Amino acid sequence: MNPKLPYVLLAGAAVIIFILSCMLLSRGRRSPSCESQPSIVKTGSTSQSVVFADLTAEEMSQVVRYLQGNLGVPLVDASRAKPSDNCIASVDLQVPAKAEVLRFLDAGGARPAREALAVLYFGNQAEPNISEYVVGPLPVPLYHRDVTVHKYGGKVPYHRRPTLGSEYKQLGAFLETVAFAAAPTFLKEVFEYDRTNVVFQTTVPHGFQSGDRVTWFVLFQNVSGFFVHPVGLEVLVDHSSLDISRWAVSRVFYNGQYYRDMVQLESAYVQGRISVEKVRKAPWDGDFSSMKPRAPAAALFPVQYEPQGPRYSVRNNHVLFQAWSFAFGMSVSTGLRLFDIRHKGERVAYEISVQEALSVYGSNCPAGMSTRYMDGSFGLGRYTSPLVRGVDCPYLATYVDTHSLSESLRPRKRKASLCIFEQNLGSPLRRHYSNLQSLYYGGLVNSALVVRSIATVGNYDYVWDFIFYQNGAMEGKVQATGYPSSSFLHGDGLRYGNRLWEHTLGTIHTHFVNYKVDLDVGGVKNSLVAHDMAFEMTRAPWSPEQQIERPRLTKKVLDTEDQAAFRLQSKMPRYIYFAGNGKNKWGHQRGYRIQITSFAGDHIPEASSMERAISWARYQLAVTRRKEEEPTSTSIYNQNDPWTPTVAFADFIDNETITSEDLVAWITAGFLHIPHSEDIPNTVTVGNSVGFLLRPYNYYDLDPSIYSHDGVFFTSEQDLTACETNPLACLPKTASCLPNFPPFTYDGFRNM
Repeated sequence: MNPKLPYVLLAGAAVIIFILSCMLLSRGRRSPSCESQPSIVKTGSTSQSVVFADLTAEEMSQVVRYLQGNLGVPLVDASRAKPSDNCIASVDLQVPAKAEVLRFLDAGGARPAREALAVLYFGNQAEPNISEYVVGPLPVPLYHRDVTVHKYGGKVPYHRRPTLGSEYKQLGAFLETVAFAAAPTFLKEVFEYDRTNVVFQTTVPHGFQSGDRVTWFVLFQNVSGFFVHPVGLEVLVDHSSLDISRWAVSRVFYNGQYYRDMVQLESAYVQGRISVEKVRKAPWDGDFSSMKPRAPAAALFPVQYEPQGPRYSVRNNHVLFQAWSFAFGMSVSTGLRLFDIRHKGERVAYEISVQEALSVYGSNCPAGMSTRYMDGSFGLGRYTSPLVRGVDCPYLATYVDTHSLSESLRPRKRKASLCIFEQNLGSPLRRHYSNLQSLYYGGLVNSALVVRSIATVGNYDYVWDFIFYQNGAMEGKVQATGYPSSSFLHGDGLRYGNRLWEHTLGTIHTHFVNYKVDLDVGGVKNSLVAHDMAFEMTRAPWSPEQQIERPRLTKKVLDTEDQAAFRLQSKMPRYIYFAGNGKNKWGHQRGYRIQITSFAGDHIPEASSMERAISWARYQLAVTRRKEEEPTSTSIYNQNDPWTPTVAFADFIDNETITSEDLVAWITAGFLHIPHSEDIPNTVTVGNSVGFLLRPYNYYDLDPSIYSHDGVFFTSEQDLTACETNPLACLPKTASCLPNFPPFTYDGFRNM
């Protein structure tokens, strides 16, 4: 035996022990935490964005106190108001005139006065009406002026008022204490009615002609996801009188049959003249409509994080992201809106905002067949819901609280009702792999900034996104989810949808969403240009006996509003863009292209008595001259009087010249929804997403994303493992950190 062998073995064992110790120590060592410091604005000022900022809670309270002390009439809290009372329906920002704002932003002019717009219901007057007041200056109001006549050409009739929550409570009490008291036997034996086990859902509009305020109420089992638990009973209530004691039942519908009132229904039931369809009582969780997961938790889904902290900044209502900057806000009625959108320091749009969300339903039940929801009248901003961290938005997104004052004398804070985040979309924005002649790879990760809010209006949840890409493109998108509305399945119900459960008919309906896009391409004076293609036949110059069919570019300037109004299902030029007066390096007019993603159903026939109220939905795109007196495509008052619309969008299109003018694009996107069994328990967002893109079209001399710091390029001759050559090689070092996840909190169930 070699005498040195034990020493060799001992040395080898020591080396092994040392290696194992290092491995164990390194395995037990905790990775460093990722950077999480807030991103700091390094250049420019955000003070100018305050001109678009939502009212603060204190400003709203000041407006309420001012109105209480200066109108000379008693104001009841809207949450307790009767139809015969005066009350404040809402207080929101009065956005200044564009010309004033641009003088302030671009020419060093004075900042426009900060003002509020207050909507008031005057029910306690000889001639009840709706009035709108501009109140200012804020934060300490000194004046108010009635702008109703200026905006609408006259006083707004009281019957057009959006229905307050207090009126719905009063209607619920009427149904329970007056209407249902007339049919105790029927309700007890058919529904086991105990005043707690049914819930009502309203329908709109309220009737068939101006002045009507009669509403069908649908009864559902009072369980989780009640929207898909109809019981077959619908009641029509006339609540047009301002005196609640004069409200009355106008008609009753049960299981395919109509009755004069609840008394007649009770009599027919007692006499055995009713075909009863008993609905199996659902448990409190709704059974099939429960959203409680049917599977236990397993491996965690992927989570996105920012290893070196956020690459965007949010200061008050101003956002900076790479070459993008913009201001954001939340309107009580229309929801999320953006102002002063700039790329590389140059304004490309003055305003981009949601205008309306419309649904038109079909059914063989009275409530379903007469429903046309215009959700702006309920309040897309008012019903913006608190966001759940990690599901509604990425866990580490920036969450913003918003305030609103609606149907109350006090402002309401909605915690985490808006989120902002950068998202790696998991695909290249652009790339090329070259294996011909030179060998290289060049690419850019598609990382975009998303601004999101989600509005829950009744049964539907609308996910509103504005997305900013590194190539100068911007997207507006809405995804629909929530519960489908349903009718009680009877008779020929399958002509109007699919059966979703034993007694549940998922009713066919359309979704239409309208946006206002005020593009300013190289200034406010723009023209609308259409480019498309056409095939032309030609002889091959080198072989004249042969014919070639080649596509060529077609060009047309759309000179008038009539030419720029494209009907919903009509053929529209595939390249349509706002063109500025300037040109790029290659002699082309600088432009921004509008590209619409839509799968819309058919628009309601124009012969309909209510069509003018939703006439914006006639058009997939309509471009008009921008006018201060045409700020929105619709009105919150159109819902309850669509037969005499307060705002009729069709009147905006009057064949005015639109070359070298300040223009607005009104964009409509939508989809047809025929609910199916996979909409149970509720509807998914996949496939239910529509919207539009704004894309630079000869606006730049080349793709601006080539200047992104995220670009990757390497050749076959370079060291791909060197960080200087390939930043992806540094990921094990730069991204090996533990995200700082804040504790999970949710305030969505407070102060309901």
